[in-house]
Amino acid sequence: MKSIKVGIAGLGTVGSGTVNVLKRNAGEIARRVGQPIEIAHIGARRENPACDITGIRVSRDVFDVANDPDVDILVELIGGTDVARELVLTAIGNGKHIVTANKALIAEHGNEIFLAAQEHGVDVAFEAAVAGGIPILKALGEGLAANHINWVAGIINGTGNYILTEMEQGARSFDEVLAEAQALGYAEADPTFDVEGVDAAHKLTILASIAFGIPLQFSKVYMEGISRITIEDVNSAAQFGYRIKHLGIAKDTGNGIELRVHPTLIPQEIMLAAVNGVMNAVMIDGDAVGPTLYYGAGAGSEPTASAVVADIIELGRELTVDHHERVPYLGFHADQMSDEPVLTIENVSCGYYLRLHVQDKAGVLADVTRILSDNRISIEAMVQKEADEGLVPIVILTHRVREGDMNEALKRIAALDTVDNDIMRIRVETLDA
Repeated sequence: MKSIKVGIAGLGTVGSGTVNVLKRNAGEIARRVGQPIEIAHIGARRENPACDITGIRVSRDVFDVANDPDVDILVELIGGTDVARELVLTAIGNGKHIVTANKALIAEHGNEIFLAAQEHGVDVAFEAAVAGGIPILKALGEGLAANHINWVAGIINGTGNYILTEMEQGARSFDEVLAEAQALGYAEADPTFDVEGVDAAHKLTILASIAFGIPLQFSKVYMEGISRITIEDVNSAAQFGYRIKHLGIAKDTGNGIELRVHPTLIPQEIMLAAVNGVMNAVMIDGDAVGPTLYYGAGAGSEPTASAVVADIIELGRELTVDHHERVPYLGFHADQMSDEPVLTIENVSCGYYLRLHVQDKAGVLADVTRILSDNRISIEAMVQKEADEGLVPIVILTHRVREGDMNEALKRIAALDTVDNDIMRIRVETLDA
C-alpha cells in the first residue's frame, strides 16, 4: 500500500513529540487513514535526543523539505512568522498540504496563506495552533456548526494562568511567581508574549474567525496584561465571590464583534474559574447547545503533537477528495465570510472592578461616587479598607457600563488631588448563557 509521506520542519518540543506519536502509533494511524503515514524528510538545524530519527532523511535547511517532491504534507513547527510564512508559501506553491501549530503565523498571515492554498488546490490545517491538545477548532467549526455562536471565552495561555493561580493559592507577588515560572520553563526569559496577552490574542483571532465567520483580524484585538495584578486584587476579588483569570473573549453583540484579551473577574461558581495551573479551557455559548466547556493541556510536547498528528490524519484521509469538497479552513466558505465590524474597546460594555487609594479626608468618597454617577456608572458593591500611611484603599464593583464612559470617569477621578492616580481597573464578566 502506498504511504503518505510527511515532511517535518522543526524538531523542537512539538516536532520531537510529533515524531514520537507518529512512530509509536503508526499502526493505529494507518488503520484510521487507510494508508500508512511515513516521515520522509525532517528539516532541523540540530537533532533532538527526545526522539529517534534513525533512517529518516534529515536536512539542515527547512526549505529542502518544502522543495522535496516526495513530500505530500509539510508540517511547519519552526515557529515565528517571517521564515515560517516563506516556508509555508513555498510548500503550497509546490502543491503540498500544510499542517502547522503556529498561531502567530495563522493569526497574522492566515488570510494570505489560505488564498494561496485555495489557488493551488491544497489544504492548511492548524488545530494545534490554539489550546494545544484540546481539539477546540474542530469542535467550534464542525461539532457546533449548527449553532449561532454568541460568545467564546477562554483561558488560552498556560503561563498567565499558572501565575494567577500561584498568586492566589500561595499569596505571592506577580514578580515572585513569574521568576518561578521562568525557572520551571513555563515562561520565556522575555515573558512579554505570555503575560501581556499577545499569545492569547493570536489564538483568540483564530477562534473568533471560526466562531463568527469573519476574516482573521489580529490587529483589532484589544490586549491587556496581568503584570499589574496584586495580592490585594486577588483577595478583594475573592471577597466579592470572583476569581481573576486572564481571558480571551470574543462576543457577537449584534452591533459588531468584541475581540479582547485582559484580566477578568469571573464568578467562582463558573467551571472556567476552577481551571488552575498551566491548563487551558475554552467556554463556548451557542444558541442551540447553550454553554459548553473544553478543558485540557494547552501546551507540551505530546499534547500539542496529538493535535498535529490529528491534522495529518485528517489530511491523509482527504488526499483522495476533491479540494472544493473539503471543510473550509475557517469553517465558512471564503465567499461567505462576514464583514461584521470589530468593535473598538471604547464601545465594549461590561462590569468593572476598581481599586483606588484616597486620602483619609471627609468628602473624598463622595467626590468619587459623584464622578461615577455623572458618567452613568452605577455601583454594585464597595469596600473601604483600613488606612495605610494616610491612604485608604477603596474597592468598587460597578454594573455594566460602556468602556468609553468608564475611561472618562477614571480620567476625572485620577485628576483629583485627593486620589492616587495609580488606579487599578479589571473588567468583570459573569459569562451568562
